[in-house]
Amino acid sequence: MQWHPITSTEQIEQIREESKGQPVVIFKHSTSCSISATAKSRLERQWDTAGLDQVKSYYLDLLSYRPVSNQIAQSFEVKHESPQLLFIKDGQCQYHGSHLGISLQEVKKLVS
Repeated sequence: MQWHPITSTEQIEQIREESKGQPVVIFKHSTSCSISATAKSRLERQWDTAGLDQVKSYYLDLLSYRPVSNQIAQSFEVKHESPQLLFIKDGQCQYHGSHLGISLQEVKKLVS
């Protein structure tokens, strides 16, 4: 799994446009939270066997970039949570999960 960092609000619209050609996930991570660290570790361990090779993965350190996190929530019309995984396809958030409820199996169902 290769994370692509999100560090600016300008990237959000670029990611939306990119998702029209290739699905993406955005993982919002709190670097000071043990639950967030556990969720991130689970994602990384499960990614290679989840069959999501065609999905690009973005990572947001929400403590360093809180305004970006807020803009993601607003742009994709989801409640802010942390940790949180958003699946973006065709410019829309089609799945979002948080904490240990994040499911790559649910994401896989939407990739087609």
